[in-house]
Amino acid sequence: MKLVLRYSPWTIFAIAAVFFLMPLFSTAEFSLSIRRGVYSLEAYESVFLDPEFAASFGYSLIIAVLTIIFGTIIVVPMAYYVRLRLQWLRPVVEIFVMLPMVVPPIVLVFGYLRLFSSSSVLPLADSSAGASILLICGCTTLSLPYLYRTIDTGLQTIDVQTLTEAAGILGARPFATIRLVIFPNILPSVMAGAFLTFAVVMGEFVIASLLTRPAFGTYIQKIGMSKAYEPAALTILSFAITWGALAMMNVMTRFSRRAG
Repeated sequence: MKLVLRYSPWTIFAIAAVFFLMPLFSTAEFSLSIRRGVYSLEAYESVFLDPEFAASFGYSLIIAVLTIIFGTIIVVPMAYYVRLRLQWLRPVVEIFVMLPMVVPPIVLVFGYLRLFSSSSVLPLADSSAGASILLICGCTTLSLPYLYRTIDTGLQTIDVQTLTEAAGILGARPFATIRLVIFPNILPSVMAGAFLTFAVVMGEFVIASLLTRPAFGTYIQKIGMSKAYEPAALTILSFAITWGALAMMNVMTRFSRRAG
């Protein structure tokens, strides 16, 4: 019985690993099979040489950076003041920041299209720049649970009250305290949330598609409708981006714990 209990976790882990890795391995193998009888990187070469790939990837990269900046500007002060002054409001804030995990993105984007259509006071949906702004807002909303949780965890590792009082004694105003004292101390946590946000934005399809934005997710869907091997290559690249971002998040989280 003890032997069964000892090896059962590893058995479950092995089954889960096979369940997860087999489809990924099959997709990778298919992406290399564009030439019959031999493995070839031609599908990847075709993707990288496509100007639309560079344009869509670059666009999503810019949207990701702007989303990270916008989300950090919103979440850091909010999480800071909730922990410092508004502890009684913490359960309500946590419910609201978790709503994007419950509300489907399609509901969010239809709300944007309704509120910012041509008949509204602010018709953002009718221009490319306005639609990009809405995409940034939508991606910020989708990444809010991950960004808030990582930043809030970083604030738990420092003495916010003492640091704030010390900065106040030295004459620092609230904004200066956040910028010069709090933010540098939680930077690893902010970076961890940033990498999670990056992974969310690079894989976003629903909002970008309905706003007709040339994002990386819509490019993958477009290629999948006309080609066979290139979508498999793009899927592997998308997995690599996501896992790379998660790996960097893990590194930042460990760095934050050691610093604490």
